[in-house]
Amino acid sequence: MDQTLNPALMHPRDQIALVMSRIYRRGLTTTSGGNISIVDENGDIWISPSGVDKGRLSPSDIVCVKADASIEGLHKPSSEFPFHKAIYEIRPDIRAIIHAHPPALVSFSIVRATPDTNIITQARHVCGVAGYAEYELPGSKALGVKIAREFAKRHKAVIMENHGTVVGGSNLAETFERFETLEFCARTILYGNAIGKPQYLREEQIDAFEAQVADTLPEMTGTFHPSDEREKRCNICDIINRACNQGLMISSYGTISTRWRGNDFLITPTGIPRWDMQPQDIVQIKDGKRESGKFPSRTSYLHQEIYKNHPEINSIILTQSPYLMAFAVTGANFNVRTIPESWIFLQDVSQLEFGSQFKTESIIAELVGKNNPAVIVKNECVLVAGDSLLQTFDYLEVAEFSAQSLVLGASIGNLVPISNEQVEELRRAFLK
Repeated sequence: MDQTLNPALMHPRDQIALVMSRIYRRGLTTTSGGNISIVDENGDIWISPSGVDKGRLSPSDIVCVKADASIEGLHKPSSEFPFHKAIYEIRPDIRAIIHAHPPALVSFSIVRATPDTNIITQARHVCGVAGYAEYELPGSKALGVKIAREFAKRHKAVIMENHGTVVGGSNLAETFERFETLEFCARTILYGNAIGKPQYLREEQIDAFEAQVADTLPEMTGTFHPSDEREKRCNICDIINRACNQGLMISSYGTISTRWRGNDFLITPTGIPRWDMQPQDIVQIKDGKRESGKFPSRTSYLHQEIYKNHPEINSIILTQSPYLMAFAVTGANFNVRTIPESWIFLQDVSQLEFGSQFKTESIIAELVGKNNPAVIVKNECVLVAGDSLLQTFDYLEVAEFSAQSLVLGASIGNLVPISNEQVEELRRAFLK
């Protein structure tokens, strides 16, 4: 399992090496590209080095630029140190910065545009409105001045013209969540444009969405953790880690639950980055009550309703994966009659209106079932259910692969689906 990012306990050099590893593994930076920094309580700036392989960066490679401008470390600090310093000087609330060249955000950079974060609710909440800094020579003081000027407007993230992006936060965990969410937002818009026209949320829709979230479940008194329950906690964390590494889940969004005994279940909490989820964070729901002192996903009532109505369902995943979200933000028909596996596993996938997972739990609970394991909620998520946690994750992978094929295929022609006769043949052979 990936190491946990804990800014309160980890040294800045360990945090930077860990986050750079995550960014590189996800294909969001290159061997030579990107830089990360943290300013500590002494005013010293810890920053990734210049000219060192980002795929093999270790804590010992990280450079410290002291408050008196002296440098400690094995290497030279990143050539982009000037704009990091400029941001810290103008925004004392920012304590960590990530700069990189992820392809989706570079796409916006080179057409001189910014991604509209109203495409999904948490993108607006996590990223805000992205700023835009005009081009200057990389590593120059002039570039630092232009970027700092955008951060002075209280932006949390800035698109750099013909360059990439830079994001800031109160610590590196928050900054990474913002970076990952903004990049996901950009990809969702790009993929959505390949198959239709993305539909953005109005501010009043986002406000109404937040207002309708149900109150959390009441607390239970006394919680027991027998071995089978502890095992399920570990299984959930393993799947979350796989989902994050495969780009099927991001720090700021994703819920997994699994049935435990009867209608009791375990579910991921709210407010904890998915990359850093640990077994002890998982919340037990027993007899309609939550584990004391913990706050489960805001969709707990929906999971509870599905388990109550469907004894054949033993796990549920709600997430945002980029190709499926292309269909969620455009409303384009997600036709899974592409290859036999896709239809056998998913059959026909319905789309529901934005906010449905909160105000119409019973509708989703009735819609989801053994023969309809996946539902798309517009501008919000995909919900997948299955007999086991591994099966549910497999369904999610198949759905995302199918969506990717449809998005990529749109540039070369129209889908020619499996015929009704072929579908019936599959039904007889595999869905007895």
